[in-house]
Order: sequence, then structure tokens, then C-alpha cells
Amino acid sequence: MTKLQVRAFLYQLGCFAILFISFRFLIGRYTNLEGLWIPFTAFVVGTILCPKFQAAKTKDGEKLFMSWLFLKGIKQIG
Repeated sequence: MTKLQVRAFLYQLGCFAILFISFRFLIGRYTNLEGLWIPFTAFVVGTILCPKFQAAKTKDGEKLFMSWLFLKGIKQIG
């Protein structure tokens, strides 16, 4: 794996972890779900709402790109 692929993986993991923990707390506190339904629901919501990061090779070298549900199009990072 290249340096940008590792960075994309870490960004993806970090964003998912933040969203998963946040939604797990919110779902556990403000809904009537119990047991495994709380982390399962948080996992699904976190997966859908998490931005997607990817390293791709272009003519100018390897670049890091991000796609997100709330942003139009694909954005280049760094």
C-alpha cells in the first residue's frame, strides 16, 4: 500500500469511528432499541453517512479524493 492509500484508509476509519460512536450514543439514549439493535443501527447509519476516501493515480501522480453524500461531486484533498 502506498502512503496515500494508508492515509485514505485512516481517514475512512476515523470518520466512521466518530460517526459510529456518536450515533450509538444517540440511538441508545433517544430510542427504545435494545441489545444488538443499537450498534447494528449505528453501524448502518454510520456507513451510509460516512465520507468515502480513495487514493487514485492520475497524470500528475497519486492524489487523494473524497466523495460524500452531502457534497456535490468528488473533491480532491491535499
